[in-house]
Amino acid sequence: MARIAVMTAIGLFAWLALAVGGAALAGDRFVDNKDGTVTDHELGVMWAKSDNQGDIGWKQARQWIQFTFPYTISTTYDNWRMPTLKELASLYQGDKQAGYETACGQWVQITPLIRLSCGWVWSSDTSAIQAYIFNFHRGYHYSDRMVHKKAYRALAVRDIQ
Repeated sequence: MARIAVMTAIGLFAWLALAVGGAALAGDRFVDNKDGTVTDHELGVMWAKSDNQGDIGWKQARQWIQFTFPYTISTTYDNWRMPTLKELASLYQGDKQAGYETACGQWVQITPLIRLSCGWVWSSDTSAIQAYIFNFHRGYHYSDRMVHKKAYRALAVRDIQ
């Protein structure tokens, strides 16, 4: 009887491993897909592995994500979009030991699987002629006029559901 219970438990574990996926079961929130993207199992989204690599205004960021970014990776997904402020904030790692120095010399606290060239990223959240930016150096957001570019970046995301 005990042997049947053990075999049933092993079968259940194997089924869970297949249903949830090995990386998610192991507790890894982020998985490098080796194609220019990173899967975020916590949010159920796929992130670009890097930003646009240069100063960009909000409208240009939206265009880069829709029309340029999809051609820079080897996958053929067509539902890329700008992240919400909430999605960006979820990437922030408040631990001072976490993170890395960007190309613009700013220390950012984000998973090293997502490489930012500077720490300010546009969100899809807007208000009139302003849009919200998340600061990965300090972990807060603010708004600025959509036409400003000063070290702001675009980071693509897509829903995987």
